[in-house]
Amino acid sequence: MDSTVLVVGAGILGLATARELLAREPERRVVVLEREPEVGFHQTGHNSGVIHGGIYYAPGSLKARLCVRGAREMYEFCQRHGIEARRCGKLIVATRGDELARLDELERRATANEVPELRRVGPEEMREIEPHVRGIAALHSPATGVVDFRAVARALADDVRAAGGELRLGYDVAAVDVRNGGVRLRSRGGDEVAADTAVFCAGGWSDRLARDAGAGEDPRIVPFRGAYLTLRPERAGLVKSLIYPVPDPTLPFLGVHLSRHVDDEVTVGPTALLAATRDPRRKLSLADVAATLSWPGSWKMMRRWWRTGLTEMKHALSTRTLVREAQRYVPEIEPDDVQRGHSGIRAQALARDGSLIDDFVFDQTGRVLHVRNAPSPGATASLAIAREIADRLDQASLR
Repeated sequence: MDSTVLVVGAGILGLATARELLAREPERRVVVLEREPEVGFHQTGHNSGVIHGGIYYAPGSLKARLCVRGAREMYEFCQRHGIEARRCGKLIVATRGDELARLDELERRATANEVPELRRVGPEEMREIEPHVRGIAALHSPATGVVDFRAVARALADDVRAAGGELRLGYDVAAVDVRNGGVRLRSRGGDEVAADTAVFCAGGWSDRLARDAGAGEDPRIVPFRGAYLTLRPERAGLVKSLIYPVPDPTLPFLGVHLSRHVDDEVTVGPTALLAATRDPRRKLSLADVAATLSWPGSWKMMRRWWRTGLTEMKHALSTRTLVREAQRYVPEIEPDDVQRGHSGIRAQALARDGSLIDDFVFDQTGRVLHVRNAPSPGATASLAIAREIADRLDQASLR
């Protein structure tokens, strides 16, 4: 057995973890294994591209602790690597009186989480920031921004290679053996690699690899497909930055929002529809469907949230219905102003009791550390999460 650390997954979090491990111990051998032929292919390359400010998360949670720090570090990383990261700002807009209490709670959380420069604004100030917005109150987060996270992943991969790390693309892990005090992985092609320690940052496949390594089944990954519309270029001037609704605090989704990205494309969405596959290139995977339907938490979730599910189905099937949500705070947007945009799969951890897990979740079996749940703001916080992972490895003497 050699003194190798294996990192499974070359999304933004796996690459940030490999980079952090090499920075701490440059003599250590770090190998990143990725099933795809390129880095950042799955959630990293199909998310909203937002550098979140840390507003939404329960004080004291891992998300709250790591997002604000991670956002600051992400801006610094992008500046050093010549990647455009635009601090465009975000408005979270209340359009009805019954949303004000939830806006108050978001402001309380943001204050507790030390979100920089956050302030409450009224209708006139809202229109100064976003001339086409209508609402009764909003929170403005100037530090929230946008970036191309796939470009960040490529820069992280370059850092890993420059520090002596190895990337093995096209390595699809088929078997995990954690016996004899180490870790042995085998690819679908039969190639084996052994190490002292491994970190699994496997996103949509994290539960399967954890189970293969001897961890419990709870939580299970359930895939949700998020699809976006885009504003036609001649109407993109309706949105200058990021415009979000006040979210439902009981769900780990932020609702239909409007986002201007670093390429100046403006997206509307996303939907959040239970998906029949974990792979964005496929429409259906019988194995993934079976995994979702065989999990007791799935049925409990569906019984609890069936009305929300019907709404999401309407959003997915009807452009007009999705646009109507955005019209609540930007009433000038019309269905003819949009066209179909990109989509992606969100790996959502679902507990056996049917609860949608909102915080980051880590687990350990033998000499393997598993990232069981790293949804938004996982990309924003990736550098800070990587340090958290490295700390946990150090504390458990998994080095």
